[in-house]
Amino acid sequence: MSKFFSGRHAALTPYTPGEQPQDKRYVKLNTNESPFPPSKGVMEAALRESGALQLYSDPTSAELTRKMAEILGVTPDMVLMTNGSDEVLNYAFMAFGDENHPMIFPDITYGFYPVYADLFHIPYEEKPLTDDFSIDPRDYIGAEKTIVIANPNAPTGRCLPLSVIEEIVKSNPDNIVLIDEAYVDFGGESAVPLTQKYDNLLVVGTFSKSRSMAGARLGFGVGNPAIIADLNTVKYSINPYNVNRMTAAAGVAALCDNDYYMQNCRIIMENRQWTAERLQELGFDVIPSTANFLFAKAPGLSGEKLYLGLKERGVLVRHFSAPRIRDYNRITIGTREQMEIFLAKTKEILEEAAK
Repeated sequence: MSKFFSGRHAALTPYTPGEQPQDKRYVKLNTNESPFPPSKGVMEAALRESGALQLYSDPTSAELTRKMAEILGVTPDMVLMTNGSDEVLNYAFMAFGDENHPMIFPDITYGFYPVYADLFHIPYEEKPLTDDFSIDPRDYIGAEKTIVIANPNAPTGRCLPLSVIEEIVKSNPDNIVLIDEAYVDFGGESAVPLTQKYDNLLVVGTFSKSRSMAGARLGFGVGNPAIIADLNTVKYSINPYNVNRMTAAAGVAALCDNDYYMQNCRIIMENRQWTAERLQELGFDVIPSTANFLFAKAPGLSGEKLYLGLKERGVLVRHFSAPRIRDYNRITIGTREQMEIFLAKTKEILEEAAK
């Protein structure tokens, strides 16, 4: 830390992104990226737009916003397109959290939530997940705080039914309820339809997982037009040209090729079920998942040892050091071939540990 770093940020613990090692080629199952490439239309659209990179992008992302609204069944004034879903989360924490609007979210969830809260000096409460890593709705019904819930949750993969989400939203009419749906396309039920019924609901989504655009950085928020106007006020105070020309064009093309991506999601869901069954046969404790990953604990082996053993053998998974989950690893679901390699290496490690 330099002597110039502001004292109000000195105590920050930054978010730790998933590792991206460059030392060798890995079967990469650690950052919940799609194993499938973007559609041909996306590649062509990005290439076409690359010829105009000397010009600023449209700050309203008008074409992309209209297409996103069409896909979601809402009006364009209910949609904000952003540089990844992290950006809309950033705006939302700035817009809807302060000392008069403290926040509440699970203790085991997306690691950026406490980082943003600390960055913007927002008081917050972390509610413990239950023993089976479920969110207890009673912690949020009538909480009278700004609520942030990832649904499906990460890194567990568990999902609350839409009826429960609606109960939480309905019981907190004077507070924003933010539902982070980064993984909803893999078996969850989106809360987007509820945004037309409740004026305190903000739903956040991303193109990184189900639409194969993690490297392009594209996300979105959906909510009442007044909420979106609030977020735009923050956006235009920070980064008006937030979605670049190539990403915006690629995003429109991805939405036009929606059937391709939804079929990929179905394949990932099939691979998830197949992998979960194989892991359970090996004695793993596997948490039921509606995301593009599994959260699993090996029999008689620490999460760190399995993670390190797999990395040594060219397979990356995500390990967390928090006490309650350190014996688990999060395993992104890839192609069937990738999952077969992961399972083969896992068996090697378990056999060695048993000797």
